[in-house]
Amino acid sequence: MLDDLDLDLIAALQVAPRAPANVVADVLGASASTVGRRIQRLHAESLLRVIGQVDWRLFSDARPRHVWISTVPGRAQEVAHRLAERGDTQFVAMTSGDADVYGVLHPRGRAAVRDLLTLDVPSIPGIVATRSDLVLRPVSRADSWRLRRLTPDRVAALEPHAVPAAGAHGDTDPLSPQELAVARLLHRNGRTASGEVARELGVSQSTAYRVVQSLLGRGVVRPRVEVEPALLGMGLEAVLALTVQPGAITAVADALADDPHARYVTIVAGAEALILHGVFPDEERLADFLSVDLARLPGVGGIRVSVVLDVLCRYWIRRDGVRLGAADLPLSEPHPAD
Repeated sequence: MLDDLDLDLIAALQVAPRAPANVVADVLGASASTVGRRIQRLHAESLLRVIGQVDWRLFSDARPRHVWISTVPGRAQEVAHRLAERGDTQFVAMTSGDADVYGVLHPRGRAAVRDLLTLDVPSIPGIVATRSDLVLRPVSRADSWRLRRLTPDRVAALEPHAVPAAGAHGDTDPLSPQELAVARLLHRNGRTASGEVARELGVSQSTAYRVVQSLLGRGVVRPRVEVEPALLGMGLEAVLALTVQPGAITAVADALADDPHARYVTIVAGAEALILHGVFPDEERLADFLSVDLARLPGVGGIRVSVVLDVLCRYWIRRDGVRLGAADLPLSEPHPAD
């Protein structure tokens, strides 16, 4: 469905999601009108969306949970769809191997965690058993995963237009009503320009520019490209839960975060120490990853593998194959400060 220019364009936007079309065009050796049309087409065909990833610590004092679900035979699809309908479900997929359904849930707050894990999810009809892992520390996030097809000089030309990485802890000061309104606009479209923000909110362009740059600079909103990995040649996804010796957890996590097949890596509290969500071109590459790449990392013990069969929801955006469905991003009022 995509040609080389489409793939180069997506790779460029992954580096600099808010880069102007003329900048991307210069880097890729195309015209600005061509790049603009390609972005519009990919968006219109529901193949690509640039959104604003919000620092969810502003809206919840609870960490995400990875949830593994066993279902009654023949009920996995029903369970996955029911789970995808929940506002606290960030990711859900049907899987084979270690679990029938796998999801990432983000509770609205610490007070909601107990009922979520012991009542709400287990009571979904068709579920036989659940287990969950608490995210302790994200090592790499899905928004940092890139399609590695641009030459180093092209990446270097785009990096001045990338949003600077926030500090280790970011900024979780409460948002003003004006900042919250701008965050909502960027949340829906991470490429929204300050002029459009000014028109939407009825403020001056200088005010809109200042607020947008403040939210981006503080890491409150992080633009990210949403596109299905299968559209980029990564037709196989798998979720790996790794047992790692305590003294090797950090080193293994850092090594895996640098792997081009790792969409995200997290340190968790659960039966295993690390969870990796990987994307691979085919089964042979996954076999090499399991038998060769992981074997090179001292400290890795057991591995549980869940192969993704179908993704229903990713970052609160419903999926239909490679097409992006309706977004149901639960950007509500900020969680009260402690």
